[in-house]
Amino acid sequence: MSRRPEHIAPPEIFYNEDEAKKYTNNTRIIDIQVQMCERAIELLALDPDDDSPQLILDIGCGSGLSGSVLEDQGHFWIGVDISNHMLDVALDREVEGDLLLGDMGQGMPFKAGTFDGAVSISALQWLCNADKKSHVPPKRLYQFFSTLFSCLTRNARAVFQFYPENADQIELVTSQAMKAGFYGGIVVDYPNSTKAKKYFLVLMTGGVAKLPVALGTEESTAQIGYSRKQAEYAKKARGKPLKKSREWILAKKERRREHGEETRRDSRFTARKRSGRF
Repeated sequence: MSRRPEHIAPPEIFYNEDEAKKYTNNTRIIDIQVQMCERAIELLALDPDDDSPQLILDIGCGSGLSGSVLEDQGHFWIGVDISNHMLDVALDREVEGDLLLGDMGQGMPFKAGTFDGAVSISALQWLCNADKKSHVPPKRLYQFFSTLFSCLTRNARAVFQFYPENADQIELVTSQAMKAGFYGGIVVDYPNSTKAKKYFLVLMTGGVAKLPVALGTEESTAQIGYSRKQAEYAKKARGKPLKKSREWILAKKERRREHGEETRRDSRFTARKRSGRF
């Protein structure tokens, strides 16, 4: 049985340069990340009648894979991660979100009411470990949740996909979240499946509300449609690192023009590789 990553090393050490690149170029990881982020956005229950882009906080954003899904859905986002190597990969991919190097356990350094929602994929369980003598998991969790509560609007949700090690960890994170002022609870998708089972902590700032319905073990029509979206986002995410392609450069130049920025005209030499022999 393989060891859990959080038992091997702290996240800023575990996700070194090699691990960061491997994580971002692994097709299976990309597919899973896209699927979980799409589900997390669904659980945010954003107002379907509001066509304006929302500002979403991506906690443990890594190399920006979840951010790419947020971008594709038309939202703005800001990402926080403790690994500078993961953020370097995000910068190389030229993601559209703003990036911040920071430790979740030290709190979220944003003004009150900044975000319309927050998502986090595979990050929360790291706060349950004490990587240093000064790390006390309940205190770090409370510091994180209380500052997160502050920087969300009063009708926002925060959705965390995470991998709890046991029932005690579930109790630990939920109790500290409720202590910080949140309402909500755990949604377990596919509870009877060993491989597909996923835990989501759904937190609400605006008072008590019914928790979303968990996805079951039988595929429905809605789930088939969701899988098609998943494949589409995965394809886009896989294409993001190929920033030297002609299609990527033309699309980026078009976005610059739409924002009124000075941009060179397109030509047959656009994106053509130079030999470097001068």
